[in-house]
Amino acid sequence: MDTQPPGFSLLAVDPTGARRGRLHLAHGTVETPAFMPVGTQGTVKAMTPEELEGLGAEIVLGNTYHLYLRPGCDVIRVFGGLHRFMHWDRPILTDSGGFQVFSLGPLRRIREEGVEFRSHLDGSRHLLTPERVVEIQEVLGSDVMMVLDECPPHTAEPKYLEQSLERTHRWAVRSLAARTRPELALFAILQGGVNPTLRKRSAEFLRDHPFDGYALGGLSVGEGQELMLATVEATTPHLSADKPRYLMGVGTPEDIVEAVARGVDLFDCVLPTRTARNGLLFTSRGRLAIKHARFERDPRPPDEACECYTCRNYSRAYLRHLYKSREILASRLNTLHNLHYYLELMRRIRAAIEAGTYARFVTEFRHASAGELKD
Repeated sequence: MDTQPPGFSLLAVDPTGARRGRLHLAHGTVETPAFMPVGTQGTVKAMTPEELEGLGAEIVLGNTYHLYLRPGCDVIRVFGGLHRFMHWDRPILTDSGGFQVFSLGPLRRIREEGVEFRSHLDGSRHLLTPERVVEIQEVLGSDVMMVLDECPPHTAEPKYLEQSLERTHRWAVRSLAARTRPELALFAILQGGVNPTLRKRSAEFLRDHPFDGYALGGLSVGEGQELMLATVEATTPHLSADKPRYLMGVGTPEDIVEAVARGVDLFDCVLPTRTARNGLLFTSRGRLAIKHARFERDPRPPDEACECYTCRNYSRAYLRHLYKSREILASRLNTLHNLHYYLELMRRIRAAIEAGTYARFVTEFRHASAGELKD
C-alpha cells in the first residue's frame, strides 16, 4: 500500500467541459472518468474479485453503515482492513452511511453531535458522529473516505435545506479534524437540494478546506434527470479544477454520459447489478429484457457488438431459460455483462475526451442506446 498522500492529475479537458484525469490512491491508480461497482457489504453481488479485475474495475464502493453493523469494525480490524477481508487489493471508496441512516425515517434522530438511530437488523441503538464515521473508515482502510452529511429530500422546505446544509458543513470540518491517516483520501459532500444558490454556497465553503475531492450528494433521489443535470451544471464551475468530483448514486448510462459533459469524474450506482438480477441487460442498441418470450429460441448473444464473457459464450435463449428457472447462474452472467457494459462505456468516454470529440460521442450515444432493443 502506498503511504503517500492521495492526489489527482487532470490530463485533458474536452471543449464540452468533460475531464480526463488520474486519481492516485493508496491501493493504486484510477483512470477517470470512472464507474465504481457497488459492493455495499464488502462484495459486488454475484461477482468474485478476480472477475471484477478481469472486467477492468479499478475501484469498488463499500458502505460504512452496513459494514459497521455487520460484520463490525472489530472483525474487520482483525484482518487489517477491508481489502484483505474481502480479497480486493485495488482501491475502495466507502460511503459514510449518511444516506442509509437518513433513509431510516422514524428510526433515527438528528442532533448537532451526530445521528442517533436504531439498527435495521436488530433494533439496537447507535450514534454516528462525524468523528466516529472517520474512525470507522480508517479501520476499514478505505482509500477514499466520505464525511458524514445530512441528505434531506429535495422537496424539503428552503429554511430546513439551509439549516441542514450548515450542519453538513460543520460536520465536514469536524471530519477533517478527526482524520489521522493522511494516506487515505477524505472527500467532502455538497448538499443544498436543487437550489443553485445553496449548491454554490456549499461548493465555495468546502473548496476552502483541504479535502481531497468533492462529492455531489442529495441528487438522483426523485428530482428527475433534467433537474439533476441542471444542478450539476450549476455546481461544478464553483469547484476547484484540480480535485476530483464524484456524483453519488448516479446512475443510468445516459445520466453518466451527460454528467461527464458537465465536469464529473466519478460515479457509482447499484443499477447495473440490480437490473442484471432482474433480467434487464444494457446493450449497445438499448436495453434488453431477457425474460421476454420472443427470446425463447433466439441463438444470438445479448449484444452482438459486445466482447464480454457472457456474450462470447451464451445465447439469449439460454439466458432467458436461466432467468425463468431462477438459476443463480442467471444473476452471475447478467451481472458480468452489465458491468462490462458500464466499464467499457467509461473506456470509450475517456478515449473521446482524449481525442477532443466528446460532443460527437454524446450525440452518437444518444442515438444508439435510447429505449428498449426491439429485435
